[in-house]
Amino acid sequence: MLKNFLPDEHVESVFHIDPKELKEKGIKGVITDLDNTLVAWDVPDATEDIREWFKEMKDYGIQVTIASNNNEARVKLFSEPLGATFIFSARKPLANAFKKAQKQMNLRKEEVVVVGDQLLTDVLGGNAAGFHTILVVPIVQTDGFITRFNRKIERRILNWMRRKGKITWQRRDQ
Repeated sequence: MLKNFLPDEHVESVFHIDPKELKEKGIKGVITDLDNTLVAWDVPDATEDIREWFKEMKDYGIQVTIASNNNEARVKLFSEPLGATFIFSARKPLANAFKKAQKQMNLRKEEVVVVGDQLLTDVLGGNAAGFHTILVVPIVQTDGFITRFNRKIERRILNWMRRKGKITWQRRDQ
């Protein structure tokens, strides 16, 4: 059961996800979380660095869809200026939003990666839907109410994985 929480990769931030490397691996689409993955959960707009990351992905022919459990207003406000497709109220970790994003991008599962900062939503959901998952370190150490609860569970799971030798990396937020 706990193997469903194990990401395929771990990187410090989305800026460590190289579009050239993705393309070389046959990746044509990224399904990414929004809050604490792309920007801090309380930042409404994309930073200049994030706008540049989206542009680089596009330049390499990689589609990016934002899948967030947040409400329509929040996700739309962030996504539309980037020209990014999005799914709001995604109900992650349920697999439906991930499958919907894949279908919207018209790609095969093996051509898509899922990126997010939470084991309990992004990694679990991406793994359950059959995608390659990449866990990033949360941008800030503060979270909304439900996410704070999830982080406590997440820390226990990560510590168990570390003790069992399933992971060797240490998150700076742990």
